[in-house]
Amino acid sequence: MARLHSKKHGKSGSRKPANQTVPSWVRYSKEETADLVEKLAKEGVSEPMIGQTLRDQYGVPSVKLVTGKTIGQLLKEKNLAPKYPRDLLDLIKRAVNMRQHLKGNSRDVHNKTKLSHVESKIRRLVRYYRGNKLPEGWSYDPAQATLLVK
Repeated sequence: MARLHSKKHGKSGSRKPANQTVPSWVRYSKEETADLVEKLAKEGVSEPMIGQTLRDQYGVPSVKLVTGKTIGQLLKEKNLAPKYPRDLLDLIKRAVNMRQHLKGNSRDVHNKTKLSHVESKIRRLVRYYRGNKLPEGWSYDPAQATLLVK
């Protein structure tokens, strides 16, 4: 499938292993893994980094295989889930940085084009999350985005 704002085709990233059983070499139980997720979340680590830390430092290949729940579900149960989805915040940060760059470089035509692409992605994500992870009337406003990110 082609990319949205470029003419490139490409393959998606990594794939999960086909084996859906917990490997025998995993040392942590269901409860211990959930406690590790909670501890890392309280330290301020994001969901993707929690999974990466558990994989690299603790030898837990997949939290979902071990606990039966995703990291997001575990954080939601403990009321540690972030207010806004991570992918949306990352796009908003990118848009804020691009707007800041355009203040000093107003003739940067390529950046203006890419800013419109990023904001288009933000609006599509907001439409997807509205009502579930975002409040019903929430909308993206570039002026408020700087306050949200910082």
